[in-house]
Amino acid sequence: MTPSRPANVAADGSPSLERTFRVPKAAELVAHHLRRLIVTGELKEGDNLPSENALIEEFGVSRPTLREAFRILETESLISVKRGARGGAQVHVPSSDMAARYVGLVLEYRQTTLADVLEARAIVEPPCAGRLAVQRSAADLKRLRKAVDDADAVIDDPGLGIRRQQEFHALVVELGGNETIRLMVSMLRQIIDTATIAKIERDAGTPGERTAQHLGHRSHRRLVEHIANRDGAAAERLWRKHILETTAFLTEGTTSATVVQLPM
Repeated sequence: MTPSRPANVAADGSPSLERTFRVPKAAELVAHHLRRLIVTGELKEGDNLPSENALIEEFGVSRPTLREAFRILETESLISVKRGARGGAQVHVPSSDMAARYVGLVLEYRQTTLADVLEARAIVEPPCAGRLAVQRSAADLKRLRKAVDDADAVIDDPGLGIRRQQEFHALVVELGGNETIRLMVSMLRQIIDTATIAKIERDAGTPGERTAQHLGHRSHRRLVEHIANRDGAAAERLWRKHILETTAFLTEGTTSATVVQLPM
Protein backbone atom coordinates (compact mmCIF):
# COMPACT_ATOMS: atom_id res chain seq x y z
CA MET A 1 0.00 0.00 0.00
CA THR A 2 1.46 3.36 -1.07
CA PRO A 3 1.85 5.73 1.88
CA SER A 4 -0.05 8.99 1.53
CA ARG A 5 1.88 12.26 1.31
CA PRO A 6 1.05 15.56 2.96
CA ALA A 7 -1.44 17.68 1.05
CA ASN A 8 1.11 20.46 0.54
CA VAL A 9 3.80 18.18 -0.94
CA ALA A 10 3.96 17.29 -4.66
CA ALA A 11 4.67 13.81 -6.05
CA ASP A 12 8.39 14.56 -6.39
CA GLY A 13 8.63 15.64 -2.75
CA SER A 14 8.75 19.39 -3.46
CA PRO A 15 6.28 21.84 -1.91
CA SER A 16 2.99 21.95 -3.78
CA LEU A 17 2.36 25.52 -4.92
CA GLU A 18 -1.28 24.67 -5.44
CA ARG A 19 -1.75 24.08 -1.72
CA THR A 20 0.91 26.49 -0.38
CA PHE A 21 -0.47 29.67 -1.92
CA ARG A 22 -4.03 30.85 -1.59
CA VAL A 23 -5.39 33.16 -4.24
CA PRO A 24 -6.80 36.26 -2.50
CA LYS A 25 -10.50 36.92 -2.83
CA ALA A 26 -11.60 39.92 -4.89
CA ALA A 27 -12.73 41.73 -1.75
CA GLU A 28 -9.27 41.27 -0.19
CA LEU A 29 -7.62 42.71 -3.31
CA VAL A 30 -9.88 45.75 -3.24
CA ALA A 31 -9.24 46.22 0.49
CA HIS A 32 -5.49 45.90 -0.10
CA HIS A 33 -5.54 48.59 -2.80
CA LEU A 34 -7.52 51.04 -0.67
CA ARG A 35 -5.37 50.24 2.39
CA ARG A 36 -2.22 51.12 0.43
CA LEU A 37 -3.74 54.47 -0.59
CA ILE A 38 -4.35 55.22 3.08
CA VAL A 39 -1.01 54.13 4.54
CA THR A 40 0.99 55.86 1.80
CA GLY A 41 -0.84 59.12 2.45
CA GLU A 42 -2.65 59.40 -0.87
CA LEU A 43 -5.87 59.32 1.13
CA LYS A 44 -5.94 61.60 4.17
CA GLU A 45 -7.79 61.56 7.48
CA GLY A 46 -11.41 62.54 6.88
CA ASP A 47 -11.33 62.02 3.11
CA ASN A 48 -14.44 60.44 1.62
CA LEU A 49 -14.02 57.48 -0.68
CA PRO A 50 -15.78 57.70 -4.05
CA SER A 51 -19.35 56.44 -4.23
CA GLU A 52 -20.05 52.73 -4.29
CA ASN A 53 -21.08 52.94 -7.94
CA ALA A 54 -17.82 54.67 -8.86
CA LEU A 55 -15.71 52.09 -6.97
CA ILE A 56 -17.67 49.18 -8.47
CA GLU A 57 -16.92 50.52 -11.93
CA GLU A 58 -13.26 51.25 -11.10
CA PHE A 59 -12.51 47.80 -9.67
CA GLY A 60 -14.92 45.81 -11.81
CA VAL A 61 -16.47 44.02 -8.84
CA SER A 62 -19.98 43.43 -7.56
CA ARG A 63 -21.62 45.48 -4.82
CA PRO A 64 -21.45 42.60 -2.27
CA THR A 65 -17.70 42.24 -3.00
CA LEU A 66 -17.11 45.97 -2.48
CA ARG A 67 -19.06 45.93 0.77
CA GLU A 68 -17.04 42.95 1.98
CA ALA A 69 -13.89 44.99 1.26
CA PHE A 70 -15.37 47.85 3.28
CA ARG A 71 -16.02 45.48 6.20
CA ILE A 72 -12.38 44.38 6.14
CA LEU A 73 -11.20 48.00 6.33
CA GLU A 74 -13.77 48.81 9.02
CA THR A 75 -12.44 46.03 11.26
CA GLU A 76 -8.98 47.60 10.83
CA SER A 77 -10.43 51.02 11.81
CA LEU A 78 -9.20 52.47 8.50
CA ILE A 79 -12.65 53.58 7.36
CA SER A 80 -16.07 54.19 8.85
CA VAL A 81 -19.15 53.62 6.74
CA LYS A 82 -22.46 55.42 7.01
CA ARG A 83 -25.34 53.66 5.34
CA GLY A 84 -28.22 55.31 3.55
CA ALA A 85 -28.74 57.93 0.83
CA ARG A 86 -26.28 60.34 2.42
CA GLY A 87 -23.89 57.64 3.50
CA GLY A 88 -20.43 56.76 2.32
CA ALA A 89 -17.01 55.64 3.52
CA GLN A 90 -14.72 58.04 5.38
CA VAL A 91 -10.98 57.48 5.76
CA HIS A 92 -9.16 57.17 9.11
CA VAL A 93 -5.38 57.00 9.12
CA PRO A 94 -3.60 54.48 11.38
CA SER A 95 -2.87 55.89 14.83
CA SER A 96 -0.92 54.89 17.91
CA ASP A 97 -4.16 55.08 19.92
CA MET A 98 -5.63 52.39 17.66
CA ALA A 99 -2.59 50.16 18.13
CA ALA A 100 -2.49 50.84 21.88
CA ARG A 101 -6.10 49.85 22.31
CA TYR A 102 -5.58 46.49 20.63
CA VAL A 103 -2.30 45.75 22.43
CA GLY A 104 -3.99 46.64 25.71
CA LEU A 105 -6.75 44.14 25.02
CA VAL A 106 -4.16 41.43 24.30
CA LEU A 107 -2.33 42.22 27.55
CA GLU A 108 -5.59 42.14 29.50
CA TYR A 109 -6.50 38.81 27.93
CA ARG A 110 -3.10 37.40 28.90
CA GLN A 111 -3.62 38.54 32.49
CA THR A 112 -0.55 40.80 32.27
CA THR A 113 0.16 42.72 35.47
CA LEU A 114 0.81 46.41 35.79
CA ALA A 115 4.26 45.58 37.19
CA ASP A 116 5.07 43.74 33.97
CA VAL A 117 4.11 46.77 31.85
CA LEU A 118 6.11 49.12 34.07
CA GLU A 119 9.14 46.85 33.79
CA ALA A 120 8.91 47.13 29.99
CA ARG A 121 8.92 50.92 30.25
CA ALA A 122 11.99 50.81 32.52
CA ILE A 123 13.80 48.82 29.83
CA VAL A 124 12.79 50.97 26.85
CA GLU A 125 12.62 54.61 28.01
CA PRO A 126 16.04 55.29 29.65
CA PRO A 127 18.06 54.72 26.44
CA CYS A 128 15.77 57.28 24.75
CA ALA A 129 16.86 59.88 27.31
CA GLY A 130 20.52 59.03 26.73
CA ARG A 131 20.14 59.19 22.97
CA LEU A 132 18.33 62.51 23.19
CA ALA A 133 21.12 64.02 25.31
CA VAL A 134 23.68 63.12 22.65
CA GLN A 135 21.75 64.31 19.60
CA ARG A 136 19.43 67.03 20.94
CA SER A 137 19.00 70.33 19.12
CA ALA A 138 18.46 73.79 20.55
CA ALA A 139 14.79 73.50 19.60
CA ASP A 140 14.54 70.18 21.49
CA LEU A 141 16.02 71.77 24.60
CA LYS A 142 13.58 74.67 24.38
CA ARG A 143 10.61 72.28 24.21
CA LEU A 144 11.89 70.26 27.17
CA ARG A 145 12.39 73.33 29.35
CA LYS A 146 8.94 74.64 28.48
CA ALA A 147 7.42 71.25 29.38
CA VAL A 148 9.13 71.32 32.79
CA ASP A 149 8.00 74.90 33.40
CA ASP A 150 4.42 74.01 32.43
CA ALA A 151 4.45 71.12 34.92
CA ASP A 152 5.90 73.31 37.68
CA ALA A 153 3.13 75.85 37.12
CA VAL A 154 0.45 73.29 38.07
CA ILE A 155 2.32 71.35 40.75
CA ASP A 156 -0.41 72.09 43.31
CA ASP A 157 -3.07 70.51 41.07
CA PRO A 158 -2.53 66.72 41.42
CA GLY A 159 -4.62 65.72 38.40
CA LEU A 160 -3.24 68.29 35.97
CA GLY A 161 0.26 68.03 37.40
CA ILE A 162 0.50 64.29 36.78
CA ARG A 163 -0.76 64.73 33.22
CA ARG A 164 1.98 67.28 32.56
CA GLN A 165 4.54 64.82 33.91
CA GLN A 166 3.20 62.08 31.68
CA GLU A 167 3.41 64.43 28.69
CA PHE A 168 7.06 65.09 29.57
CA HIS A 169 7.81 61.36 29.46
CA ALA A 170 6.18 61.16 26.02
CA LEU A 171 8.19 64.16 24.84
CA VAL A 172 11.50 62.58 25.87
CA VAL A 173 10.67 59.48 23.81
CA GLU A 174 9.40 61.57 20.87
CA LEU A 175 12.55 63.70 20.72
CA GLY A 176 14.69 60.56 21.01
CA GLY A 177 13.92 60.16 17.33
CA ASN A 178 13.08 56.46 16.97
CA GLU A 179 9.58 56.01 15.59
CA THR A 180 9.35 52.30 16.46
CA ILE A 181 10.18 52.92 20.12
CA ARG A 182 7.85 55.91 20.16
CA LEU A 183 4.98 53.68 19.03
CA MET A 184 5.89 50.97 21.53
CA VAL A 185 5.95 53.42 24.43
CA SER A 186 2.72 55.10 23.35
CA MET A 187 1.03 51.70 23.49
CA LEU A 188 2.24 51.23 27.07
CA ARG A 189 1.36 54.78 28.09
CA GLN A 190 -2.41 54.30 27.92
CA ILE A 191 -2.16 51.55 30.54
CA ILE A 192 0.42 53.36 32.68
CA ASP A 193 -1.42 56.69 32.51
CA THR A 194 -4.67 55.05 33.61
CA ALA A 195 -2.95 53.39 36.58
CA THR A 196 -1.09 56.58 37.51
CA ILE A 197 -4.17 58.78 37.50
CA ALA A 198 -6.08 56.20 39.56
CA LYS A 199 -3.24 56.07 42.09
CA ILE A 200 -3.02 59.87 42.38
CA GLU A 201 -6.79 60.10 42.87
CA ARG A 202 -6.69 57.46 45.62
CA ASP A 203 -3.78 59.16 47.40
CA ALA A 204 -4.87 62.76 46.77
CA GLY A 205 -3.81 65.07 49.61
CA THR A 206 -1.63 62.50 51.37
CA PRO A 207 2.07 63.11 52.10
CA GLY A 208 2.98 60.23 49.80
CA GLU A 209 1.16 61.76 46.85
CA ARG A 210 2.76 65.18 47.34
CA THR A 211 6.23 63.66 47.76
CA ALA A 212 5.86 61.61 44.58
CA GLN A 213 4.78 64.68 42.59
CA HIS A 214 7.67 66.83 43.82
CA LEU A 215 10.24 64.09 43.29
CA GLY A 216 8.98 63.70 39.75
CA HIS A 217 9.35 67.41 39.01
CA ARG A 218 12.89 67.48 40.37
CA SER A 219 13.91 64.43 38.32
CA HIS A 220 12.48 65.99 35.17
CA ARG A 221 14.38 69.23 35.70
CA ARG A 222 17.64 67.38 36.41
CA LEU A 223 17.17 65.32 33.26
CA VAL A 224 16.85 68.49 31.19
CA GLU A 225 20.15 69.74 32.59
CA HIS A 226 21.90 66.47 31.69
CA ILE A 227 20.44 66.78 28.19
CA ALA A 228 21.58 70.40 27.99
CA ASN A 229 25.11 69.24 28.88
CA ARG A 230 24.91 66.43 26.29
CA ASP A 231 25.70 63.90 29.02
CA GLY A 232 24.05 60.79 27.62
CA ALA A 233 25.29 58.40 30.32
CA ALA A 234 24.05 60.62 33.15
CA ALA A 235 20.71 61.19 31.41
CA GLU A 236 20.10 57.48 30.91
CA ARG A 237 21.17 56.65 34.48
CA LEU A 238 18.93 59.31 36.01
CA TRP A 239 15.92 58.37 33.89
CA ARG A 240 16.23 54.70 34.79
CA LYS A 241 16.37 55.59 38.50
CA HIS A 242 13.36 57.90 38.14
CA ILE A 243 11.27 55.27 36.35
CA LEU A 244 12.14 52.61 38.92
CA GLU A 245 11.08 54.99 41.71
CA THR A 246 7.84 55.67 39.85
CA THR A 247 7.31 51.93 39.45
CA ALA A 248 7.75 51.41 43.20
CA PHE A 249 5.20 54.16 43.89
CA LEU A 250 2.62 52.75 41.47
CA THR A 251 2.99 49.13 42.56
CA GLU A 252 2.99 49.56 46.33
CA GLY A 253 0.33 47.55 48.10
CA THR A 254 -1.72 45.15 45.97
CA THR A 255 -1.42 47.11 42.72
CA SER A 256 1.60 45.13 41.54
CA ALA A 257 -0.56 42.02 41.14
CA THR A 258 -3.37 43.84 39.35
CA VAL A 259 -4.08 42.86 35.76
CA VAL A 260 -3.79 45.85 33.43
CA GLN A 261 -6.97 47.86 33.03
CA LEU A 262 -7.88 49.93 29.99
CA PRO A 263 -9.76 53.24 30.00
CA MET A 264 -13.38 52.96 28.94
